[in-house]
Amino acid sequence: MNEKETVFMEERKQMILNLLQETEKVTVAYLSELFNVSGATIRSDLRDLENEKLLLRTHGGAMRISKSAFEIEPQKRGESTECKEAIAREAVKFIDDGDTIAVDTGSTCYMFAKLLGTKKDLRVVTNDLSIAALLDQFEDITVYFIGGVIRKHYNCTIGSFGSAPFQDLVVDKAIMGTNSFTLAKGATTPDVGQAEMKRLLVSISDKVFILGNSDKIGRNSFVTFAESNHIDVIITDGAISKAYKESIEDSGIELVIAE
Repeated sequence: MNEKETVFMEERKQMILNLLQETEKVTVAYLSELFNVSGATIRSDLRDLENEKLLLRTHGGAMRISKSAFEIEPQKRGESTECKEAIAREAVKFIDDGDTIAVDTGSTCYMFAKLLGTKKDLRVVTNDLSIAALLDQFEDITVYFIGGVIRKHYNCTIGSFGSAPFQDLVVDKAIMGTNSFTLAKGATTPDVGQAEMKRLLVSISDKVFILGNSDKIGRNSFVTFAESNHIDVIITDGAISKAYKESIEDSGIELVIAE
């Protein structure tokens, strides 16, 4: 499958999920006509989305089971806590006293932020409300909060409304969460507004770290926010496949496995 086909497939899946938010049920026949693709292609899309627990396949179609639309709902973010904590512990080893860092939103990044209290003279740029409030309690950490539009239910700001003053900052390290990662598409996220903010954090940072469970490796979401050649380190868990582990290492990206 070539690059254009892959991109369209992801767009098609997002549109299917959008339709389900409006209609609750869709049929293979309707989707096949709508997207001008075969029924087999639509059934493959629905199977992929069901495997991601984003819809329920029915005889001849699918029905809605979640509002997530390619994204984990906030109430489910506590899952795999031990794994995320292990990844966060590995990430904090890369932070030195006196660093200026950018910290992305998300549960793994929040766990990372909780471990920063032992560091001295840190400057932290973030768009996550919970992380900003947490870090404000530490005497040796100065927080620079990126304003903007608050994304409902996700405790963070998105868009470019308040980001302009931050575009000229020079940051040592960016600690980024991700919904998905492949070598072909890089780190991706389902939300366009979220991607815009993530790109800002990546663009101002000298070194980019991607934190994510192994089940996010080898999958694509809707929008790329960091291409593979802009990523320096990926920190994940030991369940990553041997093939993808070798591919990442061969690409020149440093791969850290959290135990």
